[in-house]
Amino acid sequence: MTITAAKSLTDNEIRVLNDVHKELLIGGQWSAADSDATFEVLDPSTGAVLAEVADASPADGQRALDAAVEAQAAFAATTPRERYDILMKAYGLLHERIDDLALLMTLEMGKPLAEAKGEITYAAEFFRHFAFEALRIDGGYQTAPAGGARFLISKQPVGPCLLITPWNFPMAMGTRKIGPAIAAGCTSVIKPAHQTPLSMLALGAILTEAGVPDGVVNIVTCMNAGDVMEPLIKSGKARKLSFTGSTKVGKVLLEQCADKVLRTSMELGGNAPFIVFEDADMDEAVKGAMAAKMRNMGEACTAANRIFVHENVIDEFGKRLSQAMSELKVGRGTEDGVQVGPLIDEAGRQKVIDLLEDATARGATVLTGGDAPDGDGFFFTPTVLTGVPHDARMTSEEIFGPVAPLTPFTTEKEVVAAANDTPYGLVSYVFTNDLRRALRVAEAIESGMVGLNQGVVSNPAAPFGGIKESGLGREGGSVGIDEFLEVKYIGIAL
Repeated sequence: MTITAAKSLTDNEIRVLNDVHKELLIGGQWSAADSDATFEVLDPSTGAVLAEVADASPADGQRALDAAVEAQAAFAATTPRERYDILMKAYGLLHERIDDLALLMTLEMGKPLAEAKGEITYAAEFFRHFAFEALRIDGGYQTAPAGGARFLISKQPVGPCLLITPWNFPMAMGTRKIGPAIAAGCTSVIKPAHQTPLSMLALGAILTEAGVPDGVVNIVTCMNAGDVMEPLIKSGKARKLSFTGSTKVGKVLLEQCADKVLRTSMELGGNAPFIVFEDADMDEAVKGAMAAKMRNMGEACTAANRIFVHENVIDEFGKRLSQAMSELKVGRGTEDGVQVGPLIDEAGRQKVIDLLEDATARGATVLTGGDAPDGDGFFFTPTVLTGVPHDARMTSEEIFGPVAPLTPFTTEKEVVAAANDTPYGLVSYVFTNDLRRALRVAEAIESGMVGLNQGVVSNPAAPFGGIKESGLGREGGSVGIDEFLEVKYIGIAL
């Protein structure tokens, strides 16, 4: 299979790229990095350079944190209604500019335009959700049990925050962190992934236009995140770190945060089990598997990484899933009808190839796909494997690509044990029409989220997060803002 991807940009694509700031946003001003250093942003569908953006130095990072610290007191004193208005204005601007923002995301990240538009809508919803949460920050007042005093409970902003976002959802992971930070009255320094900085820079411009005061939102783009962020974490000036990324990096950041006892939110790796019982509605199960596996070309921490199918229906399920996967159109995300774009880079594609070769060497069978197409870009054909053994690497490592590995099971007890046999615990998916079984399995599975007969669980109004090595804390929902608030108790003697 050969993928033909246009190598030259259209006039509209050039316009969208030119409209985006390529500098750092510090203290409300766009500025070049020290020594005017820059790095390249590539189009994963061609490997061509899209733009050059500022490559921040540690000194630039410190300037950004200093700006956030300087702005903190005044921003914490703003009213909930003022913060609501900022977020709702940004919500509206995201919708007004959805076409350009989606195109920008597709160019730098690769996902098809329709999916990119869906992410902009999803991203905007975090701003609307947390705009209302800003109005609902509460506290308490009670009589001391022994009498003679009263307890006043209030909530205050945690302070300047460091926010590190990944490349796979470059806009939504930004709004999921920035939204509650603004709602709570916290300033921030945001470090987007170097593969996809343009979406965050565009978001910074929108927030500035929406009325965010100078220094409240600062954006630092860089190639060497460790050199820039570690001094900020250890400076003692920041009071919180929110990170979305790999468990390996998350553990390093936790060690760094320990030095100053920073509040942390960690949304880390996943190894999601997707369980199809014998009584499941097969149409729903296949539809759910396509959603859980192929969202974002499989490059998602919530992706179905291990698909367990009852031995009595695995053949039928495998045929149906293979048919659906084989019909997907692969290509550059800007082309009409494309449903699967490229992977983010060559390293990401090579990992998928290595995991596939390991599985087939151990006895797995390819039902469809299984190859990297010829031509430019980092494409990989949607693939279904069956008979994947438990010792295959892809059962313990995130695939982060369009490969669906099927493994048969016999009993409920067996599959629950297999699903829990992982250090990760982000999300699980269960397909069954037996209500009692659904509740038993959902409660027995060790994960922070469970999708029952659905392949997508993410929702701004619901708490998102995992257990075990998949992370700490929750984003979204009514509890998401609490990650950016400190509880203060005031004892009042009568």
